[in-house]
Amino acid sequence: MFEKVLVPTDFSKHARKVIECVGEIPGVKDVVLLSVISRSAITRVWDPVAELKEVEKSLMEVKKVIADPAINVKVRAVSVLEGEVAGAIQKVAEEENVSLVAMGARGKSRIQSVLLGSVSRNVLRFGDTHLLVMRYKMLESGDMEMHCARVFAKVLFPTDFSQPAEVALSFLKSIQGIGELVLLNVVSTGETDDEIDANVAEAKKKIDEIVQELIKSGMKVTPKVVVGHPVEEIRSVAEEENVSLIAMSSQGAVAIKKGRIGSTAYDVANSVNKPVLILRRSKIAMY
Repeated sequence: MFEKVLVPTDFSKHARKVIECVGEIPGVKDVVLLSVISRSAITRVWDPVAELKEVEKSLMEVKKVIADPAINVKVRAVSVLEGEVAGAIQKVAEEENVSLVAMGARGKSRIQSVLLGSVSRNVLRFGDTHLLVMRYKMLESGDMEMHCARVFAKVLFPTDFSQPAEVALSFLKSIQGIGELVLLNVVSTGETDDEIDANVAEAKKKIDEIVQELIKSGMKVTPKVVVGHPVEEIRSVAEEENVSLIAMSSQGAVAIKKGRIGSTAYDVANSVNKPVLILRRSKIAMY
């Protein structure tokens, strides 16, 4: 499914964890390790050729982290002006025809925050390739939690019953290795208690219909319908269910005509404390 994966790295510990985990992505056969070096437009003395050679040497060392001999690993180093790193990542993704970009939520920045780093955030906003943003909990020892083998063990999929969500779910169920799927709908409309109750009842009916189809395909599914703000409830359910991954369509019913990523998908990926898989509508349409 994700046969060729691009992993951008700035050689930070977050990026290294993604590289350590990339072999656990279902179906991966080829990995492209990419380092993008940038410089300010006002830099007077700079030797990009020499720096690129040094970066390529470092990538060859990092390449050894991927121990699976069945995975073909390629390294690439490119140079750009400051502020163009995310664009360079997307350009290489297109050149290499990768099916997935996998990257850490943060890089070398000393500012530790739940929010994504600037490069990850820009790839999320402007990228056009399926995106896996990996997050890791910091342990008391100062190390990061290692949960490679269970990234797809329990997947939360929020749906608004839109056509993009339906297509994304169809794509998701074709991925091998998903242990359990938590199918969630958040009811966020209704002026009165009666209207909210009616919307909940309708949502449960739709969820049950989808669940029955998924069960027929052999998936273990847990349905959930909750009331509240979509982003807040997705975060809450992800923690309550202790999911290993949140997977969602890049667009929903509201965002179809507005851009590459909807506000709910963007806010979830930017703020939750779980790995997030964003399935791009344009790429799913090609599937």
